[in-house]
Amino acid sequence: MAFIDEVKIHVKAGKGGDGVVRWLSSKETEFGGPSGGDGGRGGNVYAKALRDVHLLSRYRSRKEAAADNGNDGQAKNLFGANGKDLDLSFPVGSIITNIESGEKFSLNEEGERILLLSGGFGGRGNRSFKSSRNQSPDKATPGKPGQEANFYIEVELIAHIGLIGLPNAGKTSLLNELTAAHGKIGDYPFTTLEPSLGEMYGYIIADIPGLVEGAAEGKGLGHKFLRHIKRTKILVHVISLQNNDILVAYQTVRKELKVYDPTLLLKKEIILLTKTDLKKEDEIAEAKKKLKKISPNIYAVSLLSDEDMKFLSELLVKEVAK
Repeated sequence: MAFIDEVKIHVKAGKGGDGVVRWLSSKETEFGGPSGGDGGRGGNVYAKALRDVHLLSRYRSRKEAAADNGNDGQAKNLFGANGKDLDLSFPVGSIITNIESGEKFSLNEEGERILLLSGGFGGRGNRSFKSSRNQSPDKATPGKPGQEANFYIEVELIAHIGLIGLPNAGKTSLLNELTAAHGKIGDYPFTTLEPSLGEMYGYIIADIPGLVEGAAEGKGLGHKFLRHIKRTKILVHVISLQNNDILVAYQTVRKELKVYDPTLLLKKEIILLTKTDLKKEDEIAEAKKKLKKISPNIYAVSLLSDEDMKFLSELLVKEVAK
């Protein structure tokens, strides 16, 4: 299933039901006092957080949503029923923006429910206008319209581990080995055009599409995907040993993180050198030596080695559990 991380949708709360003009009648009195009831309130619209990152895909073709209108009032002083509220389900990590007002809402916890739009109040029936001065009011008011707005919803993934690196660093292959994600793999940049997710022992791993120099300004796949790194607990910086200059590859990605959001540099980072099966032992040692000046958390693995994958999965589980 394709991962959709942003949508626009037009949403409308329910209109209040109309108040009505009605009169009591009986065998003795054909036209008694006023008995028109008030209209019911229109349904509200809520955003609800669920732990399903693919929820936005349901809005790809559904561009409008509306809560139910309130029912009109009835005779015998009966109020109209309130309109049914509408719950719009979005993934945990969604940022919801009211395009007209600029107001923003964040869904951070599973089950969280936030009011987006209020339904309109019901109109008044003629019974409510009765007074000592006017015993037979021939007046009712219509229901009020519900609030209405266009919303932009974007998802900032909340994953335990984020895989970052230049295009073709081997992130997707790594994700597939650690989980059952089965992401598309190819020997060319930008194979991953959208974040892929996988689960490892209950922990969520996100494969963030490859970053290039200038990504924070929108180059390549741009900052569209940088936002998914903001909420991950640990960053695994994947670097292919096939890079001509390991330090340049590392610094290019770190620079983009800093430009986009300097606080990203404060996250726990593990540097992972991949494709060790294509290099000699002394070349691997030299690459690790260069990076040791930057970070002590450096590991080198081959995705073809079951032993390496077992070691890495245990390491990641241990780190994220902290």
